[in-house]
Amino acid sequence: MASYRKFAYVYDELMEDMPYPDWIRFARTAWDRYGMPKTVVDLGCGTGSITIPLVNAGFEVIGIDLSADMLAVARRKMETTPQGARLFREGSVRWVQQDMTEWSVPEPVDAVISFCDCLNYLLEEEDIIRTFRRTYEGLKPGGTFLFDVHHPNTLIRYEEEQPFVWDEPSVSYIWTCERDAYRNEIEHHLTIFAREEEQGPGLYRRFEETHIQRAYDPAWMKSELLRCGFREVYIYADFEWVEAVDEAARLFFVAVK
Repeated sequence: MASYRKFAYVYDELMEDMPYPDWIRFARTAWDRYGMPKTVVDLGCGTGSITIPLVNAGFEVIGIDLSADMLAVARRKMETTPQGARLFREGSVRWVQQDMTEWSVPEPVDAVISFCDCLNYLLEEEDIIRTFRRTYEGLKPGGTFLFDVHHPNTLIRYEEEQPFVWDEPSVSYIWTCERDAYRNEIEHHLTIFAREEEQGPGLYRRFEETHIQRAYDPAWMKSELLRCGFREVYIYADFEWVEAVDEAARLFFVAVK
């Protein structure tokens, strides 16, 4: 499971084109259908790019992440705006460092979300099952568990299309991949160059990151959700309420307790 370190402090810049509004839109649409929550847990919340807009929209959110560095960035983002600082003082958001396979909160919540392929960082079937069980236990009756994962074919496309390069004045990276076909597991190798303005013009800090993801059979994931006790489980594709097919890049799960 990835635990972001130095990467946390350049993450937002590298991910600025990620479709965070689309994830929020998908969640709001699901909640319109199955019940609008008051309390939400965001598993794998990262730097808070989904957590914070939900808090600003009036939800009470607990952001859970394994990385203390990612949570530190999220907390700083939240507290640097007048509204965010006030909402933090009022208890509308909490940041908790936990492993998603063992997460817990004092009281059951109305909804749990885990977006941006967080569950793909769980590398064993047992870890997926433990996360499903903990989430079922942490939800109120009628609560919803929304998450997205890479379609198994997406990892194949990553391997075929690599290497990936990002080159901007403040941060750049070279990203290569190696896939284990038997496990459908992919190892991402990133070499990142981040500008160090305080050290002088034109100076960059180089660091390495390795992240491993695994994709799972969606039919197996659905069966395990049902085995945990979820009474309804649906799978959709690529932010839309359409049937998931093999050409889909992301699979979106909606599970109702």
